[in-house]
Amino acid sequence: MNRPKIVLLVMGALAISLFFALDLGRFLTLAALKANRQTLVAYYAAHQVVMVTGFMTLYIVQTALSLPGAAILSLAAGALFGTLMGTVYANIAATIGAAMAFLVTRYLLRDLVLDRFGPKLEGINRELETRGFNYLLFLRLVPVFPFFLINLAAGLTRLPLRTFFLATMLGIIPGGFVYVNAGASLATIDSLANVASTRVLGSFALLGFFALMPVLFTKFKKRKAYGNLL
Repeated sequence: MNRPKIVLLVMGALAISLFFALDLGRFLTLAALKANRQTLVAYYAAHQVVMVTGFMTLYIVQTALSLPGAAILSLAAGALFGTLMGTVYANIAATIGAAMAFLVTRYLLRDLVLDRFGPKLEGINRELETRGFNYLLFLRLVPVFPFFLINLAAGLTRLPLRTFFLATMLGIIPGGFVYVNAGASLATIDSLANVASTRVLGSFALLGFFALMPVLFTKFKKRKAYGNLL
């Protein structure tokens, strides 16, 4: 690993270590958000551009470093900016942060992984190059898969950045909207578990299935055509 990569890796590790060492996560809790909401709303009323810029920067850094707190930041977006603009700000920031994590992982680790496991991953990479949008959209829509792990894993493949960016931006809209909309009624939320009901999660899973249908249909046609040749 060359010097620039080592420097970048050390800087990232240091930033993550400071987050936990200083217990900055205490500011990204539901209780902290409720306690400071009025202060934040008042500051936003007086300094809108600064507040939006600061919020998006914080969200980007949190996502890029794969730190905890994304759900709280989405709630905060709704509480401060309203459902519509909160969804826009949170979506853009989360997508940029995810793209940064994707690119850093690709820059630091992809060559190492491909050198060691390249032949074994060739089939996966070919599939992602042709149908990567559908696969990633499915992963983003279905809330079973951790957001940060998808960012890191995708960076180790040959999935194009534009595909990753677009599928991420579209795929996180439903989930992001649910949390931002809940944040707009922050006083009614007692815990994060109350935000997304089983019915909502089931709807996301159904959307994910629809996103994957073109892939499944293509595979079915190929299998059927292969069976007819035998």
